[in-house]
Amino acid sequence: MPSKNPIAYIDIRVFAHATEDINKVLDAVRNVLPTEHLNAITFKTSNLSGYHGNPITLIETRIKEKNIADAVFRKVSSGLSVLDKELLNSEIQQHLEKGNLYFRLDKQSAFLDKLKPDITDPIHFRVHFKKHKPEDVVSICREYGLLP
Repeated sequence: MPSKNPIAYIDIRVFAHATEDINKVLDAVRNVLPTEHLNAITFKTSNLSGYHGNPITLIETRIKEKNIADAVFRKVSSGLSVLDKELLNSEIQQHLEKGNLYFRLDKQSAFLDKLKPDITDPIHFRVHFKKHKPEDVVSICREYGLLP
């Protein structure tokens, strides 16, 4: 069992491009979150412009409530395949910085209620841990089952 509430907060960010339905993008993000906490998580939207002036909506949230952050991290940890966990483990140092774990999940897969890593059009996660040493963060990730 992981040490008492090792997660300080989780930031989730996703971009909805002009060609995408914002509600479907929100559904994709919500599919990654534990259903019992959906009502407690609020999203903020910001309107941005893309490289060619196309409208882009940034959707983001910060989850600070300890039990909700814990539940989100557990759901993501249990939702990834063994192969995805092994890949993340092999490149974990590229995902760690100053007590933060960065990873991205495929938006399309999330919409279909499946969790898999992706970098092309992802949902961005930053998990900020109370402990900052990389070996401590890796140890916590192993306890949660995110890493093998």
